[in-house]
Formats: sequence, C-alpha cells, structure tokens
Amino acid sequence: MRTRTALFAVLALLVIVAAGVVYVLYPAALPRGEHAAAVDATTQIITKGEYLARAGDCVACHTAPGGKTFAGGRAMPTPFGALYTPNITPDDETGIGRWTAEEFYRMMHTGVSRDGTLLYPAMPFASYTKVTREDSDAIYAYLMSVPPVNLKNRPHELKFPYNNRELLLGWRALYFRQGEYQPDPQQSKQWNRGGYLVQGLGHCSMCHTAINALGGSSTSREFEGGMIPNQNWYAPSLTSNHEAGLGNWTIREIADLLQIGVSHRGTVYGPMAEVVYNSLQYMSDDDIEAMAVYLKALPQRDSEPPPTSQARLVDPGTLELGRRIYGKQCAVCHDEEGKGHPPAYPPLAGNQSITMASPVNSIRMVLNGGYPPGTQKNPRPHGMPPFGHILDDREAAAVVTYIRVAWDNSGTPVTPAQVNELRKLLPE
Repeated sequence: MRTRTALFAVLALLVIVAAGVVYVLYPAALPRGEHAAAVDATTQIITKGEYLARAGDCVACHTAPGGKTFAGGRAMPTPFGALYTPNITPDDETGIGRWTAEEFYRMMHTGVSRDGTLLYPAMPFASYTKVTREDSDAIYAYLMSVPPVNLKNRPHELKFPYNNRELLLGWRALYFRQGEYQPDPQQSKQWNRGGYLVQGLGHCSMCHTAINALGGSSTSREFEGGMIPNQNWYAPSLTSNHEAGLGNWTIREIADLLQIGVSHRGTVYGPMAEVVYNSLQYMSDDDIEAMAVYLKALPQRDSEPPPTSQARLVDPGTLELGRRIYGKQCAVCHDEEGKGHPPAYPPLAGNQSITMASPVNSIRMVLNGGYPPGTQKNPRPHGMPPFGHILDDREAAAVVTYIRVAWDNSGTPVTPAQVNELRKLLPE
C-alpha cells in the first residue's frame, strides 16, 4: 500500500514538473483563459485597417457634424461649389456594402468609383494611389466591420461647368500620376516609411502645396505652402526655414507637434489641430518618428536671404498701440519679451509662424482665438481666448503688427483693411 502511494506521489510530481517545463519552454501549448484568447487573422487585418483609416483621417471627411461615423453627408466647400462626402459604411443600399476589395482598391488607386464615375479631387486619390494593395484591403476590411448606416448620399452642388465630370479628364491628365509608393533604395527604411505615410495616407501635400485656379498643384512646388481654399487658413511651407521649415528642429520637436499638438517650438491650431485630433495622435511612436525623419529631410528651397526686422517700416504710433495692447492682453501668457511658457503657451519671439509672409494665421488667432487639440498625451490643452469682440480693426492690426516686428522678428506690418477683410470672411 505504501509502495503504491509512493508511486502515485512520484507520478504526480513528474506531472507537475513536466507541466512546468512545458509552461517555460512551450507556453503556447497550454490552454489559455478567455482573456488570453488568440487573435485570429481576420481580427488582425481589421485592427490594422482601423489604424490605417486613422492615418488617412477618413473620419474627418466622411462624418458630418453630429452625424453617424463614416455615414457621409459632410459639406466640403470648394471654390467651385459644395461637395458632399459619400456614405462609406457597409450598408448595401446607400453605402459600400456591395463593393468588393478589388473595387475599393481601384477607387483608392485610380480615383474611379465602383460604377465608373470619376471622383472629384477633394477625395485625395492623388495621394491614396500610393497606398499598397495590402493596406487598401485592410482598410476595406475595417470599413466592412463598422455598423452600417442607411443614409442616402446627397448630390453635389457645383457651379457650371464644374458639375460636368468629363472635365475631370483634363484635370487628371495635368495633375494625377497613378502608382503605388516606390521606396528610395538610397534612403533608410525609417525614411521610406515616413515618406509612404506623408505622401500617401497622410496626404500632407494637399494642404501644404498651393492650389491653382483649376484646383491642381504643381509637384515642383510641393510642400512650399499655400492658402487652404475656403478655409481661410494658410498652410505654411515645410521647405522654407522662413516659414515652417523643419531643418533646424529636432526629431523630437517635430514628433511632439505631430502627435501631441504642442512642442517647445510651436503649437498647432485650425485645420492642423483637427488632423492631430482625428488622426496623428493615434499613430504609433515609431510611425510618428518616421514621418518626422522624412519631413525634416525635405529639401530646403529658400531662394531669398533671411529677412531682417521690419520695425522701421511701422508707424511709431501704431507700434506703441500694439505694444500697449500686447502688454495688457497677451504678456501674461506669452511673456513681456515674447518668450512664452512652452509648451503650454508658445513663444512669439523668433516664431517663424508669426513672421511668415502671410499674416492670415496670426490675424485669425487674435480675432478668433483657438485651442490646440486635446490628445492622449495632452488631454487638457491650454487655449487662447478670442479678441475679435474686444479689438477693432485698427487695434487688432496694431497688436498683430507688434508681435510680427518686436524682439527682432522679421514680419511685415498688417493693415486694418487686412483684418477687416478676414473678419468678414470668418463666421461670427
């Protein structure tokens, strides 16, 4: 009896030891609890697609204010009239529920819809054409997994002759170059990843490249900055250190601005704040750093010598008025000498976004104020109050002029007429 008991004890001990060996050497062989269930391939593809859809900022255009996610219906004002974004939920009647992955890729890659309709370039297919088939399929899988919404697409309201889609053939011949992103073998893997994201899903050049009268942009002027049509914001040049050129920024400073919305060198407002809020804050640290590496390496195209202080061009009375207003309204946050208290309150002295040739953004901030985006790494951002209801055109012009020329800043003066013109264009 004792021998049998001892034998069972030895066998039990061997089983425990064997289980321990299996746990250490082959953990995947043991059964898992419900909280450690293996993720299947389909779930992985959908998760990847969700990430890529965020990288492409799809939700920003395809979700109307107060509307259902991806159900479309958002008005996109253009110089040619209003476009309304389509429903891209998997609803069979009004969305893309009957689309195949092949049809979805064709739309992304060529700008041609399922029924053969040519898409207007407000849909950034000129950038999305660079997206790989694998990534397109992942985005498609994700969109097919979201709740379907039965919401009929609203017809565009374009002026004649822009409502004739056949004219898009000419636009495409001039401005559309079809083809997936081709890695540069002379560059690092990180640089190429950043290039793929910036040129493709990020479609950064759509804002940071000037748009001409035909709604197209020149590749030779890519990232050189320009006004964003119908939004009355200026997207600064990323290739000029006189504007937002990043050549003398650190990778960390660029990455912080992209992912957090604030850095020790500046803060994002307006359309870029929406991009950070909807898209960039959700991207991985590695991808954000790759984008920063690519953007920092953009070739600088400064064709003029560095500007010098323009204070001598300003009427002394205007400069004094601006100084008084700044001391009363602005200095508590931005410091008497314009040094700011970064990252909460950006510096104004030496700030290239203040001294750009276009004063639009500076005027807008004084009139309307604004907040950087609330992000995962900066959930309670500090904002700037509006002063449009406190300052008249002359006073607003004076204070904007002051911050553009004080502390050796190299901006040019702003006139009351410029303030008034922008004030009339802005919503009350």
